[in-house]
Amino acid sequence: MRIAVAGATGNIGSLTATALKRDGHDVVGISRSLGVNLQTGEGLDAALAGVDAVVDATNGQAATEEETVAWFGALTANLLAAEERAGVRHHVLLSIVGIDRVAGNAHYAGKREQERLVAAGPVPWTIVPATQFHDFAEMVASWTEQDGAASIAPLLVQPIAPADVAEILAEIAVGEPHGRYADVAGPGPQDLVDMARRTHQARGREVRLVPTWSGMFGLSMAGDVLLPGEGARIAPTTFEEWLAEQK
Repeated sequence: MRIAVAGATGNIGSLTATALKRDGHDVVGISRSLGVNLQTGEGLDAALAGVDAVVDATNGQAATEEETVAWFGALTANLLAAEERAGVRHHVLLSIVGIDRVAGNAHYAGKREQERLVAAGPVPWTIVPATQFHDFAEMVASWTEQDGAASIAPLLVQPIAPADVAEILAEIAVGEPHGRYADVAGPGPQDLVDMARRTHQARGREVRLVPTWSGMFGLSMAGDVLLPGEGARIAPTTFEEWLAEQK
């Protein structure tokens, strides 16, 4: 199959493209650095020529809610319109578990707009809600780290290995559209503060972590809000296994 990966130079996009190529598929990478601008649509028609399925693993920086919704909305609308013109038969969107249960988070609002457009759009679709990735805690701490200290929300998550997400997306892309897919998560729940501490230790770093509910992670994300629902698909790689591979 000829499969396009939007966000092909990002973490999940690059892993998904690699998994698809390994399985013998013809992969088209879509990103600005590869000459395709999803915000303007420039280069999209040429990139999607002959494509059977598209995996959307794009990501964006959260600004205000209005700006983030507009950013994801324009990207998704352009991609879906070009897919319809090209005769694409399957659109696979990587989304996030729990976004409908969280208020006041700009990034989640943008993802909700993506889901809305895909579900109402002209291309048969599968939406894949995944939990946070194993490297999420380290990334969140890096946003506020200063003078050896970082604030981080004490989120309860059930993290999944990025490589496992990519394998699932690659599997789904070559199959029939599912509509809304089951939640996809790792083997067990973890505390984000502890995840960040253990990741820093694995990398030989000392960072003082300050648990706090502030910024983009408010109390609406406390408790089991971000955990997968019943019938979730559980990926195999534990946080401990992923951590053992980090340097």
